[in-house]
Amino acid sequence: MLKVHNTLSGKLETFEPINPGRVGMYVCGVTVYDRSHIGHARALVCFDVIYRYLKFSGYEVVFVRNLTDVDDKIIKRAQDRGVPARQLSEENIASFGEDMRLLRCERPDLEPKATEHIGEMIELIGELESKGLAYEAGGDVYFAVDRLPDYGKLSHRRLDEMMAGSRVEVDERKRHPMDFVLWKASKPGEPQWPSPWGPGRPGWHIECSAMCSKYLGQPFDIHGGGNDLVFPHHENEIAQSEGAKGCALARYWLHNGMVNLGTEKMSKSLGNFMTVHECAAEFGGEALRYLVLGTHYRGPLDFSKDRLREQKKVLDRIYESLARADDALAGTGAVADPTASEAIVTSFREGMDDDFNTSRGLATLHDALRAMNRHLDAGEWSSAAGCREGLRRIGEVLGIGQQDPAAYLEQQKRQGLASGDLAPERIEALIAERLAARRDKNFARADEIRDQLKEQGIVLEDSPAGTTWKTVG
Repeated sequence: MLKVHNTLSGKLETFEPINPGRVGMYVCGVTVYDRSHIGHARALVCFDVIYRYLKFSGYEVVFVRNLTDVDDKIIKRAQDRGVPARQLSEENIASFGEDMRLLRCERPDLEPKATEHIGEMIELIGELESKGLAYEAGGDVYFAVDRLPDYGKLSHRRLDEMMAGSRVEVDERKRHPMDFVLWKASKPGEPQWPSPWGPGRPGWHIECSAMCSKYLGQPFDIHGGGNDLVFPHHENEIAQSEGAKGCALARYWLHNGMVNLGTEKMSKSLGNFMTVHECAAEFGGEALRYLVLGTHYRGPLDFSKDRLREQKKVLDRIYESLARADDALAGTGAVADPTASEAIVTSFREGMDDDFNTSRGLATLHDALRAMNRHLDAGEWSSAAGCREGLRRIGEVLGIGQQDPAAYLEQQKRQGLASGDLAPERIEALIAERLAARRDKNFARADEIRDQLKEQGIVLEDSPAGTTWKTVG
């Protein structure tokens, strides 16, 4: 039975969707003023696996993740570059799609853009205004936080505590210092839309309230995002949506932890981030995915290139084991033992049902790899095939090990040689020369070739089927 940690209650709760067998999930997406960094990758991968696991568990899932394509940061970046804000956002939306492919994330069922839902936002603001929860001031419209008795219930803070712990920008037009903007009056050179309060654009928080209720109704099952969104973004979403509709926004609130670089949180504002594109170019997107899944989604993730380099080596070994199994089982006609497969899946479910514990899921994966290798060593083909099937099934949820193993390993060989002097053809020629030397019992020359290749990062592996090679870091 699946249990999830609900930020709203602060407790681990049994997951029970509002409509049996169906799940509506909304996750806050990226603001497209730049390329995605590793902090974004954490949220993207974590909720991708949650989405996959819910489907794996038999639920019919509608997954919505928005794109914020109008925002102060987008406008400023576009002005700095001297291009229209729409052009900048569309360029970065295309880059975001590439980053998603690098991370091997599935596309959500719906990916609405803020600028395509201005009408819904204006309508929602009007509802709040009619109920006395919003007020206009100089072309801007604000939400009156003190009119909502339970404001702060998600972050578990009272209004006076928020004021004491926040840097509140002084604005004499606000009735309360913590009131937040729903609609911003336009400024010269900024994108704008007509509204009952004059030309302007929406505030950040209102877009998610409008889009999640449009596509999932209210209430829906899961609302997610990084834990840096708990306050003020998600707190304000609750205020807007529940104030307007008079019912709960979402039943379960899930939040992933941040990525730390040493003692600091990784973020664009601190300038200490590494983009997904940069990371994938050096280590591969799947290695970054593997690193993310090694830590429970709610905890902080400590990032370093050294850690990522080590995880890349682990991923390579996973593919080596899968390639070995595929080669050994080919032509045997072995029928996969369902008992072996189901044992792996059962163990996997036990870990994932504990609040989507992917670190336990990866432990199951490695246990299954070891079992598969033992069966291969013993020539127990049916059991080995059962393990291979179990690995395929849980790998589909984790998004790990789903590439063709032989093709993956060949690609790693060639990438490993990209900065070196040895071409693959030269390596194969040296292997052939070494084989001839061994046939002639010239073992000194054979060892010399092995050592020469090893010094250049090429490791040879001999087997009855012949000699293969791989690059090592």
